[in-house]
Amino acid sequence: MRLKEIQRTAHQAWSPAGHHPIYLALGTAAQQLDASFNTTAAIEIFEMDFSDPSLDMQLKGSLATTNRLHSIVWVNFGSGADGTGGRLVGGSENGTLTVYDPEAIMNSSGEAVVGQSDKHTGPVRALDFNHFQSNLLASGANDSEIYIWDLNNFSSPMTPGAKTQPAEDISVVSWNRQVQHILASANPSGKAVVWDLRKNEPIIKISDHSNRMHCSGMLWHPDVATQLVLASEDDRLPVIQMWDLRFATSPLKVLENHTRGILSISWSQADSELLLSSAKDNRILCWNPNTGEVIYELPTTNQWCFDVEWCPRNPALLSTASFDGRITVYSVMGGSLKAQQQSTAERISSSFDTMDPFGTGQMLPPLQVPQPQVQDTIVPPLKKPPKWVRRPVGASFAFGGKLITFENPKLPPVQSPQPVPRQVFVSQVTTETEFLQRSRELQTALQSGSFNSYCQAKIQSSKSDAEQDIWKFLLVNFEDEARIKFLKLLGFSKDELERKISKCLGKNFQPNGHGVDAKDLAEKMQRLSTEVHTDGLISQALLVGNFEGAVDLCLNDGRYAEAILLSISGGEELLKKTQQKYLSKQKNSISMLISSVVTQNWKDIVQSCELDNWKEALAALLTYAHPEDFARLCDTLGSRLECEGTEKRCLQACLCYICSGNIEKLVECWALYRDCSSPLGLEDLVEKVMMLRKSIERLRNCEVAVQSPVLAEKLTCYAGILAAEGSLTTALSYLPENSDQSPSTAGPPAFPPPGPSMPAATLSGPQLPPSSSAAGGLPPMPSPGVPPISFMPPTSSGFAPPRSQPGAPVPVYPGSLHNQGTAPPSVPYVPPGSGYPQGGPGAPAAKPFPAPVVAPPPTGMRSQLHCFLTSFHIFLVPDNYTPPAPITAPVMRFPVEAAQPHDNTQVPPGAPQEPSVQVGVKRGGCFLLQQLPSEKVQQKEIPPEHMVLKSTFDSLVQRCQLAAGDPQTKRKLDDAAKRLGHLYDKLREQSLSHNILSGLHEISRCVASQNYQRGLEVHTQVVSSSNFSEISAFMPILKVVMTIANKLGV
Repeated sequence: MRLKEIQRTAHQAWSPAGHHPIYLALGTAAQQLDASFNTTAAIEIFEMDFSDPSLDMQLKGSLATTNRLHSIVWVNFGSGADGTGGRLVGGSENGTLTVYDPEAIMNSSGEAVVGQSDKHTGPVRALDFNHFQSNLLASGANDSEIYIWDLNNFSSPMTPGAKTQPAEDISVVSWNRQVQHILASANPSGKAVVWDLRKNEPIIKISDHSNRMHCSGMLWHPDVATQLVLASEDDRLPVIQMWDLRFATSPLKVLENHTRGILSISWSQADSELLLSSAKDNRILCWNPNTGEVIYELPTTNQWCFDVEWCPRNPALLSTASFDGRITVYSVMGGSLKAQQQSTAERISSSFDTMDPFGTGQMLPPLQVPQPQVQDTIVPPLKKPPKWVRRPVGASFAFGGKLITFENPKLPPVQSPQPVPRQVFVSQVTTETEFLQRSRELQTALQSGSFNSYCQAKIQSSKSDAEQDIWKFLLVNFEDEARIKFLKLLGFSKDELERKISKCLGKNFQPNGHGVDAKDLAEKMQRLSTEVHTDGLISQALLVGNFEGAVDLCLNDGRYAEAILLSISGGEELLKKTQQKYLSKQKNSISMLISSVVTQNWKDIVQSCELDNWKEALAALLTYAHPEDFARLCDTLGSRLECEGTEKRCLQACLCYICSGNIEKLVECWALYRDCSSPLGLEDLVEKVMMLRKSIERLRNCEVAVQSPVLAEKLTCYAGILAAEGSLTTALSYLPENSDQSPSTAGPPAFPPPGPSMPAATLSGPQLPPSSSAAGGLPPMPSPGVPPISFMPPTSSGFAPPRSQPGAPVPVYPGSLHNQGTAPPSVPYVPPGSGYPQGGPGAPAAKPFPAPVVAPPPTGMRSQLHCFLTSFHIFLVPDNYTPPAPITAPVMRFPVEAAQPHDNTQVPPGAPQEPSVQVGVKRGGCFLLQQLPSEKVQQKEIPPEHMVLKSTFDSLVQRCQLAAGDPQTKRKLDDAAKRLGHLYDKLREQSLSHNILSGLHEISRCVASQNYQRGLEVHTQVVSSSNFSEISAFMPILKVVMTIANKLGV
């Protein structure tokens, strides 16, 4: 592509590579005349300003000379510290060799001519300088004259040896690019002589046997010391011959494409695979000398170019000098001509203006110069990328925090350079070291199940009290008696409370230990009168059995204790009315709390309490709230705290959400008031979310689905940071297994618990070990929320509740104490929901078992009064006394009838379930649940071609069960055996796609060969390329089994 052009008939020389900006020196060419027969001569220096789209060159300096030139070179000798300066050397037509100072020419100051010699007898056509010692210059003229000049002592040149015979003109001289003492010369007859300046003699002569080689140019190979090229000007042999001095009998290669003689050649020093040639066929070609291919042809005019030169500083530039008087600068990298065409149009338009060109005194109207439609012409670049485009070194950041670096070492000079293997270095770059360390600690805790120690460590390292409180609440979730410990964290300690009560009551409040004397009671009964005053009316009402009237009289007289006692004997409805009347009359500071305790109306407390008393409200919920309402009430309290809009209230709300087990609200609240944009901020959030989730999974013994858009966004960012830091496996564990699975809408688990190459179920931490069942076969309840036996109110020997059998469920909230009898061993157990107590880790557990044979105990307020009164032995209890069945307190809303059967037996997601029927059988006054045997359903056979899957996977599970030692792994394997049944059902129905079946068979082969790592890789491929809903029931557990098998080595 043409970049610059000027009208001159001259020889040219580029400024050295270290010179900036780039200059082009022109010396008027000898033996050429223009149409005016002008014989003046000058040396001009032009600056290349490529930011200007026009073709013009900026003239920086000019010096008139007496002689025209046959050759000119710009030597890097005498350059300043900034690389500027140097020396211009010109060979004239009369044999004079002149040295110029280019800085003096450009600045028009000082003496521009710094040296001159007329040793040559004829025109100096050949000039070249030594690239190792820039002060050495070689020149050639007529009669085989060759001189070596030292620019430090220009007056006395030396010769390389004796003149060659017969004497001929020297058309070109060239210094070797690799060996500094080797010089070559050539003459028009086609002979080339290589000189060794250490010996001052020629060491080899090269000539073409056809005698038609008229040499117009000679150049050494830039990289290979023994190779050179000769160009022929003869129209009968327009070729370029490549010679190797080691095989000097004939040319190594001949480049043939020109149709007429070659006038000039130039070899790129930046890329030895680029050789320029201009010929009398009006073509300028760029060759690849190694292949002999023409890789570029410059668009030129119809005039011969007698000189071509590569630019030393910018390897993509070259200049040409043609006989039509044009010096043109080209680029071999191509480009667009639109800017040049537009610049030409604007220059034409600016030549016409509104001035008065004819002196009429009138301004002409604006000239409407038609703007030509400029078409964007694209000039293509070289066919092959040049070497200077190839990066010598490079670095690039890649996904996963990888840094890719490479280097392009310079190849040793060989005859035919071939591509050699190059090293590429892959490094891991980490910028968030603290983030990665904390992430690794979290992963270690999640995989090992050491949640308690992890939370303890976080408590120790917490920098604020609020942060410490959050981790203390999270730690309680992994401990037994979570409810009591939650109360302690809120400042309500049972032991401390008992101590304060004893101090308040003093020593006078002591029971006599003997109850009421029967004789004294009989005497009092004899003195009982039937007078009209209140006592008499109450007595009459009691004697006739009018409990309601007696209660009304007591309430009217302010005898609230007697009213409550009498209402207990008056029946359930009377007790309820009495409670309501009493509570409506009480207006003291704790009446609202007492009313809520009795009526179980905690919604009003939560919605109307002062937020400064949030601890008391949460403590009341932990103690009294029903499991079904606990989570909702905790969330309501948390929402009220959150609406305050302060960071302090936000952290208090987070504690409420932790108690309720509401991960979604915890994330939203935390993200609203804490910065989660930084890596460490995200780490804080993820640590808390994963610990809370693990505590819930620990109690439910199953995966927990979290469907929160806010959490989805945060986990995606978290995974992105992990991936950028190189933890790709960990990052993948925080994302859905299927790319089609939206984080906010995916089925359970929406966010699988983290862990490399393991399903969610395997990362739930150590599950609760199975406790020994009670004699009645009652499985254990989850431990959090269960108060110890010592926390139960004391009772007398006559009403002492039975001690729970080891492993049997313990009553949870006040009023559920079974004060009479024990449940018969044959009573079946009804599971309390799906494992995890409804309402969060701190919620009281659900009712542990259905109504026993004997009547249920007093509950609620009545339960407390009953326990309180019996502790003081108001009644004299004979040994054979059988207490009547007390009335169930209405405030707790527990019916006397047997508990309704709920089929809440835990079944793994997706596992096949057989239909079952439960019936109630009345035994001993209680409805018992019995399960009828299910009807057998005729199943289809698995197709024979898929039977190998069942046999292989079943065998794998059995081997793992035999090898497994810890109960947790055995439970997982038992669950796996059930969930694989869903796969076999799919096989019977033949509803799986071909892709899934192929993957399953490949996994089966890997299992058979015990190549579990390969099996896990195939598993990942199947999951990523299949519909998750089609395989969600069996593929995760299959991965669990293979992971366990790999760990056990079975």
